[in-house]
Amino acid sequence: MLSRIAVAPSGFKESLSAQAAADAIAAGVRRVVPEARIDLIPLVDGGEGTAAALAASTGGRLVALPATGPLGEPVGTHFALLGSRDTAVVEMAAVAGLSLVPNRLRDPGATTTYGVGELIRAALDQGVRRVLVGCGDSGTSDGGAGALQALGARLLDADGFELPLGGQELTRLHHIDPAGLDPRLRDVELLVACNPYNVLCGERGVARVFGPQKGATPAQVEELSAGLDNWAYVLTRDLPAAGTDLYGGPGTGASGGLGAGLAALGARLLPRFEVLLDHLDLDARLARADLVVTAEGALDHQTPRGKVPAEVARRAKLHGRPVLALAGTLGEGAHDVPGVDACHGILPAPMALAEALVRAAELLTDATERALRMIRLGTRLPAGVAGAAGAAGAAGAAGAAGAAGAAGAAGAGLPAHAEVSGTQRPSSVR
Repeated sequence: MLSRIAVAPSGFKESLSAQAAADAIAAGVRRVVPEARIDLIPLVDGGEGTAAALAASTGGRLVALPATGPLGEPVGTHFALLGSRDTAVVEMAAVAGLSLVPNRLRDPGATTTYGVGELIRAALDQGVRRVLVGCGDSGTSDGGAGALQALGARLLDADGFELPLGGQELTRLHHIDPAGLDPRLRDVELLVACNPYNVLCGERGVARVFGPQKGATPAQVEELSAGLDNWAYVLTRDLPAAGTDLYGGPGTGASGGLGAGLAALGARLLPRFEVLLDHLDLDARLARADLVVTAEGALDHQTPRGKVPAEVARRAKLHGRPVLALAGTLGEGAHDVPGVDACHGILPAPMALAEALVRAAELLTDATERALRMIRLGTRLPAGVAGAAGAAGAAGAAGAAGAAGAAGAAGAGLPAHAEVSGTQRPSSVR
């Protein structure tokens, strides 16, 4: 029953790339089902690893160069030229990602997307007709202001002086002078692959939802939120983007508001999976699998809002395929992700975040082995016993019963959304 297994994880932030996560899961699968044909499908969501993954899948290449990092200092970075040679992929995380900001220096009011604009200009130097900007894993909250500055826009205060870099300056923005914008922008198609659930302003605005994760204090969250409100107002007035609601339109809050800034230049904001997964033939590969294994750092109520496991599960269910999700954290709502038949936390016991990050590959491999062994056990149980075990697992009565619930994901007829983990309480690691 487990001769073909599709392994389609996301990366684990600040720990494992999508490829490393896929390799770790595959190692766990081979311990249990060494004869299985494993299809590795590391998935990118616009964040870290996007440029490299798309270059590899299309026969393209990476172009390495220095650019301005999120702290205003030069960093080594890259963009991708796809195999068609007419499309460049700019991965914002490669030049303005959170991983480039040390913990002690995390201040989303000071970080900048200036390097993103530099990468777009470098891509234009290659003569491409299309630039795809991948949003995700950002360490910024400047609304894309830095990117616009790098592309030639002048951001002016009430006295006509140019604003310094950083989102904390946006409350002082009075006028945008677009005269110096790179004229080549008019001749290329600018696409932004983003999470459509992320919006710029309001109670669910990007400063309030993601600011604290990037190091913002409660006072800074309010300051950044006010700055982005002003940013949306001035952008709309001075760089009107036809048909785009820069305050609350889908994707405007992507990567700390980079989506809104680029939309004001005429970019199209597109759901990231519609743009990125077409290169991977994902649907056909899931359809061929007996079991689909996906993974991410956290599985919780946010997962259905544009995260990789939810998208994998949705697509797998179009073909009737069972889905097992592995995660560093099983948070509130982990058992309610549509299409996920069973979930399993990778931590065998509570541990410090630093240790979990270092040991992530080992933990993921071990967790995969545990889950697959329980699935195989469940497939061997008589139908009546399996049903009772699955019901007990869904109730969380015991780790073994929960694992039998996971076996239902492999076709043993057990209830969906069973807890597979022997540790019932979710870890604090995210």
